[in-house]
Amino acid sequence: MEERGPLKLCFIHFLAAGHMIPLCDIATLFASRGQHVTIITTPSNAQILRKSIPSQPFLRLHSVHFPSEEVGLPDGVENISSVSDLHNLTKVFEATAMLQPPIEHFVEQQPPDCIVADFLFPWVHDLANRLNIPRLVFNGFSLFAICAIHSASPDSLVISTLPHPITMNASPPKELTEFLEKMLETALKSYGFIVNNFTELEGQEYIQYYEKTTGHRAWHLGPASLIRRSAQEKAERGMESVVSMHECVTWLDSKPDNSVVYICFGSLCHFPDHQLYEIACGIQASDHAFIWVVPEKKGKEQEQDEDQDQDEKWLPKGFHQRNAKKGMIIRGWAPQMIILGHPAIGCFVTHCGWNSTLEAVSAGIPMLTWPVHGEQFYNEKLITEVRGIGVEVGAAEWTSIGFGERHKLVSRDSIEKGVRRLMDAGDEAMQIRRRAQEFAQKAREAVREGGSSHNNLTALIDDLILLRDAKL
Repeated sequence: MEERGPLKLCFIHFLAAGHMIPLCDIATLFASRGQHVTIITTPSNAQILRKSIPSQPFLRLHSVHFPSEEVGLPDGVENISSVSDLHNLTKVFEATAMLQPPIEHFVEQQPPDCIVADFLFPWVHDLANRLNIPRLVFNGFSLFAICAIHSASPDSLVISTLPHPITMNASPPKELTEFLEKMLETALKSYGFIVNNFTELEGQEYIQYYEKTTGHRAWHLGPASLIRRSAQEKAERGMESVVSMHECVTWLDSKPDNSVVYICFGSLCHFPDHQLYEIACGIQASDHAFIWVVPEKKGKEQEQDEDQDQDEKWLPKGFHQRNAKKGMIIRGWAPQMIILGHPAIGCFVTHCGWNSTLEAVSAGIPMLTWPVHGEQFYNEKLITEVRGIGVEVGAAEWTSIGFGERHKLVSRDSIEKGVRRLMDAGDEAMQIRRRAQEFAQKAREAVREGGSSHNNLTALIDDLILLRDAKL
C-alpha cells in the first residue's frame, strides 16, 4: 500500500491570548505527529508565538498585515489581551474584521487539506466550502459549556435537560447569548469541533448528549498545555512574564506544601479598585500566604493613574508591610503553569476561564470559582457541582466583557470564607483535593500514547487523510 503523505493544515487563531495559546498548542500537537501545519497570525502575535510554542520542524507561521494605523491603534497592539478599555477593544475587533481578505487570499493561493479556525471567524465556513475542504472549529470552551449554551432557556436559571441538571447563579446578558448562539449556529455546520479538554473530565455522558442533541462531532485533544514538558517551555507559554520563573519558584520554595493561595483572573478581567480592595481584605483575613496577579493598566486608564500612587487606591493602608513575607503581588503576565505546578500552591482563586481551569486541573489544584464573563459561569458548574473539584465564592454578576464598572461586589467575608473552606484542611477540603489530584493523573494519562486524547488525535488525522484521499 502506498504510504500516505502528511496533511496540510491551516490554523487561524482569534487575537486574544485565551484563544491563541491553546489553539497554537493544538497546532503543535498535529505538527508533532508529522503533519504540515501553518499558523496564520499577525506580526506582533508571531513574535509571541515564536518564543512560546515548542519548536517543531513541520510547523511554520505566516503573518498577515495588522491594520493598526488604519483603525488608530498604537503600533504592535494586535491582541485583545493588550488593551483594557472598551474604546481600544472596539478598535481591535474592527482591525480583526479587516484581516479576512488577506487571510482568504493566502489560503486560496495554497489550499490546505483542512482549515482549523476559531468560531469567531464565521466567514471561514464559506472559504472552506469554496475550496471544498473540511473546516474544524475551535472556540476554547469545554463541550460542557457548549452543551449548556445550546440547552439554556432565556427565561430560567435552571438547565434541566443536561445529564446533571444545574441552576445558574446569574443570567447571561441578552447580547452575549444572542452572539454565542449565532456563532454556534455557523460552527455546527462545520466538520466538527476541536475541544481543548479530555474525555475523563468532560464525561462520556456530555459527549453523547452533545452528539445526540446537535448531530455534530467533537474531538477532545487536551489538555493541550501538557505538550509543554520542560520548565522553560511552561514558563514561556503565552505573553512575556513580568517576573522571572526563578523569582516565583524561589519564593514558593520557601513555603510549605499546600500553603499558598494563587489568585488570578486571566488576561481579560480588570476589576474596579473597590473590588480589588475587597480581595486584599479577604485574603489578608484568611491568614494564608498568597500570590496575586493583578493585570497592568494600559492606555487611558494608565494615564489617569500616573500622578497617583496606584497601590493606595486598591490596597488597605500598610498592606505591603504587613504581608511582606506572606504575599507576592505580580502586575501583568505571570508564569501560571509554573506557579500552579509548584507543591506550595494549595488553591486557585480563578475566573473559570477554560485555559486557567484546565491548567489547574492538570496540576491537581482545587479552585475557588469566581466567574466574570463569557462562558465562565457554565465552567463554574462543571468544576463545583458536576466534578466536585472546587467551591463557589458567590459571584452573581455576569457581564459581556471583563472590564468596566460592576454593580455587585463579592465581599471580603465571602472571599475569606471560600479560601478557608479549601485551605483549612477540613473533611470537605481533603475530599476536593483528592478528587482534584485524581483528575490531574487522568489528564496526564489522556495525552500519553494510548490515552484518550492521544487516540482521538490519531483518529482525527486518519479521518482527515481518508477524506483527502477520497478526492484523489
